[in-house]
Amino acid sequence: MKQERSWTEIDLDAYRHNVSQIKEFIPDYMGWMQIVKADAYGHGAYRIAREALALGAEMLGVANAEEGMLLRHQGIVAPILILSPSLPSEIPRIIQHNLTPSVSGIPFATALDAAAPKPWPVHLNIDTGMGRSGMSLAETKTFGKAMKQLENIEVEGIFSHFAASENDPDFSTLQVIRFREALDALNIAARYYHMANSSGTINALPPWTNLVRLGLLTYGIYTDPSLKEDVSLKPVMRFKSRISQIKYARPQDSIGYNRTYRASRHMRYGILPVGYADGYDYLLSNKGFVQVGTALCPVIGKISMDMIAIDLENNDEVTTGDEVILLGAEEALRAESITSLYNGSPYELVCQIGRRARRFYFLDGQQIDSSPLMRRDFVPSDFSDNKLTSIIETAIEQRIQSKEIASMIYEDVLKQFFVNKDRNVSYRHNFMHRITFSSPKAFHAEHYYLAETSLEFDKVLKHPYFIVACANSESVLERYFMRDDVEYRWLLDGNIQLSPEFFEVPLVTVNGISLTTRSSIVDGCLEIKCSHPQLENFIGTSVHFAISTRTLYPRESHQLSVYLIDITRGATISFQHLATNAAVEAVPFFAGRSKFPQSIAIDHGYRVQSARDEWIFPTSGVVFVY
Repeated sequence: MKQERSWTEIDLDAYRHNVSQIKEFIPDYMGWMQIVKADAYGHGAYRIAREALALGAEMLGVANAEEGMLLRHQGIVAPILILSPSLPSEIPRIIQHNLTPSVSGIPFATALDAAAPKPWPVHLNIDTGMGRSGMSLAETKTFGKAMKQLENIEVEGIFSHFAASENDPDFSTLQVIRFREALDALNIAARYYHMANSSGTINALPPWTNLVRLGLLTYGIYTDPSLKEDVSLKPVMRFKSRISQIKYARPQDSIGYNRTYRASRHMRYGILPVGYADGYDYLLSNKGFVQVGTALCPVIGKISMDMIAIDLENNDEVTTGDEVILLGAEEALRAESITSLYNGSPYELVCQIGRRARRFYFLDGQQIDSSPLMRRDFVPSDFSDNKLTSIIETAIEQRIQSKEIASMIYEDVLKQFFVNKDRNVSYRHNFMHRITFSSPKAFHAEHYYLAETSLEFDKVLKHPYFIVACANSESVLERYFMRDDVEYRWLLDGNIQLSPEFFEVPLVTVNGISLTTRSSIVDGCLEIKCSHPQLENFIGTSVHFAISTRTLYPRESHQLSVYLIDITRGATISFQHLATNAAVEAVPFFAGRSKFPQSIAIDHGYRVQSARDEWIFPTSGVVFVY
């Protein structure tokens, strides 16, 4: 993260802690829904959804069909409830992506009934005093009769929403009474009855409901100070930047637009390369605080679109490049504390913070994932998977004038990336793979060669570690093909014991730094985890990998196959067989602009190489025959 101007850190351990604390208030017979609308309040809907489901959430809550559609495209298969009213025009998208809408009116329910291919689950929304969406109490009896006439509508749930469950118990009690009356008037049996949001789960849980909706509290933000007495929460998000410049002011010098701040002394101050365009609220001008080291430093002057000035009084050791925390550290920098300075909303702050910031996820104190700059993901409504497939295949067909070959290119090459939904596809370049066979010592020599490999390439580092995977089953090894934290894979002979004794990684480096390795057997695969504390500094930058392995290879095979799993720019693959005088031949199968790379006979082997700037698609490789 050294290269970032600003970034957010999402602490999944804190999220897990918060969920654990809140679940203490949920009876065993009740389920819970994680609210991930608005990109999980700025925390990342996909990552939070995965954590929530792993912790036992029964479903996810989103604001609209587009948010649900994105989660489906990212591989989330759990039930997703659309909490806001949907438009009839969104019904095709709801059906296509198997989303559950909330229903407040008969016209939408009728349109859904006509379009649904089967009985479609819905949740009925009743307004008991929130005054937003939902049918009125007066409508419930008529609504219940009308719903029973719709054959393709299945009422899975009925819900309402507390208006002030964090600090108005009397009105919350009134809403509970109204909800009970509405259920009687509807006279519809449902699987789920839910009313409580996060605060309602702590303060006003109707005993006859069986689902709660957890939102802001799970992210470590209190909706009311009184809740601090009941539950201990940790902020999940931190927003950080760094000092880009140190400046000095004399008495009466003004700082910022409209000269709203004037120095009262000779002072030293810092400039941060973030502003209200990054989500740091403009209303914090001359009011906010940030943390530099252990000190809180006031924000001085008006917050600009891209810059903030901070007072560095008594911080003489602070220098350019030092890290600054704007949100999420000690009590003064909690979202609810910051927004109290200008009577703002912590909901709004966390949803807008870090708009231009890269987001990093942490678990067990280690970074496990990141999302890119300008990360607000979306899926265009007119580019479904089926339509994209058609467009791509048609474009290829027009270029090469062959429908059969176009289909083959899509199925065998491009489809891997679209099916995987990997929005951070990276590639290798300067790829060099050397394999040498020689005669091993001891009793293995009769049946095996000693296979030593050396792999070097440049690639953007995504994690502070990576995996070298070895398995003696193709089906097991295939599980590691699409993982972005796996950099080398080896298929071991089925007669060889899967253990570090028979597959070694004697040397592995990144930018010349020797990494430590730790081996473990995971579901039939030998995983060698390669890591070093300094790798944290290189995440997001291109680094040079060097990996050496030593293992055994069966003599009876008479061929060795090398596959390229990643997109690669420029590759050299060589094989030397020092244990025999037999001639070696190479059969390359490259997918790219050049199908026929240069092949050169070398001493006891062969070398296959492409041009340095030549792009090579996955499923390419070489078969060496000897």
